[in-house]
Amino acid sequence: MMRRSGALRASPVDEGMKRLSRAANHSALWLVVAGVLATRKGVTRRAALRGVAAIGGASFSASLVAKRLFPRRRPAADLLLVPRRLTKRPTSSSFPSGHAASAAAFTTAVAMESPALAAAIAPVAAAVAYSRVHTGVHWPSDVAAGAAIGAGVALLTRRWWPLGRTEPASAREHRALEALVDGEGLVVVVNPSAGLGGDDPTDRIVEEWPKATIVGIEDLDTVIADHAPHALGVAGGDGSVAAVAALAAAHRLPLVLVPAGTLNHFARDVGVQGLDDAARAVADGDGVLVDLAAVTVDGEGPRWFVNTASLGGYPDMVRLRENLQDKWGKWPAAAIALARVLRTSRPMRVELNGEPQLVWMLFVGNGPYRPKGFAPTMRPALDAGLMDVRYIRADTRFSRARFFLGALLGSLHRSRTYRHLETRWLDVRLLDGEVAIATDGEVGPTGSTFEFRSRPAALAVYRPQG
Repeated sequence: MMRRSGALRASPVDEGMKRLSRAANHSALWLVVAGVLATRKGVTRRAALRGVAAIGGASFSASLVAKRLFPRRRPAADLLLVPRRLTKRPTSSSFPSGHAASAAAFTTAVAMESPALAAAIAPVAAAVAYSRVHTGVHWPSDVAAGAAIGAGVALLTRRWWPLGRTEPASAREHRALEALVDGEGLVVVVNPSAGLGGDDPTDRIVEEWPKATIVGIEDLDTVIADHAPHALGVAGGDGSVAAVAALAAAHRLPLVLVPAGTLNHFARDVGVQGLDDAARAVADGDGVLVDLAAVTVDGEGPRWFVNTASLGGYPDMVRLRENLQDKWGKWPAAAIALARVLRTSRPMRVELNGEPQLVWMLFVGNGPYRPKGFAPTMRPALDAGLMDVRYIRADTRFSRARFFLGALLGSLHRSRTYRHLETRWLDVRLLDGEVAIATDGEVGPTGSTFEFRSRPAALAVYRPQG
């Protein structure tokens, strides 16, 4: 096969294959494609993120593991005409092809989230893989092995990162809410700085609901007294949603969700993908009742949360990320902060419902999360009346190493260092000092006693039928 490829007549394809092969060096081509895909929210962004994760695993497996275990000579340069040869030939082991591994990993990962996107990417990935044979730097079997490694790594990402759901979480039966024509009676609280790009959604909201009142997140404390709304809306990330949802629940007002944050976990789980979904539900008066959760800190509160609360290293990571993100950007700052906190964290001596425990961190979710391992990513139900409680024990030998190993292998739910339960209430008392609590990604007050409670059917949310 190599000789037949080398015997092909010279053509303009030769220069194209060389350029394509160089463009894919160090997975640069796929990282650029992922960056473009990530600009769109929803399944497109999930496909990009899964693709990047798969590239990382495939590059490690092919370049740092397989190449060292299976050294192999590259094809002889004289098998090809000079114009076909790469100017700078690689010197590492020929087996397997790292380019093919990255191309297959990215394409397979994207296909798991969006087959339509993968269909557009697959021809380019196939061309990249073949370019390594066409330019004479890999045997066909190198490419085949690399592609197999890449596809396998991409499929393995499901062990740590389940596929996104297309259906919303279950909620209590559809509730007939007031239909707000042109948004009359609706007050929308907008956080213009939410999201990766800081895209202010105010103009689109005004166009959709010309009779609605728009206020900034800084005016949240006075919104009820100043406007007496029939319904509260929120355009922002999960932190903004939690603050407005707490106000809506306290005043028994229905909530309108306009996803405008980076991840929009709560809106996604409720089943509101964008402004169009919210507008349809508001016009028709369709909605559901969903659970919330609340925590009191040293008797003060309650502090409501729509997604998660945590004690331990996460609040420290959030604080450090906020200090670093102006210099590094949000996601690099988060990675740096996580690495520092994991290296320096100390275990907490606590009582959980009266039982003494030594833990690294504690996670509490509003509703049961899945999967059961370290990285809960989805909620099948917002009407279970339960909280999802997870903690990492620090009282076993080599607990931190076992925790990292279990997380790496995707088997943390079977580890002795990991505990998971679903409950309606949880009382936490620190035996040494105080710690801060983080709710929905925002750092809250410090304290030594924390009382978590599930609040079933606490909030009415506009959600379209079907």
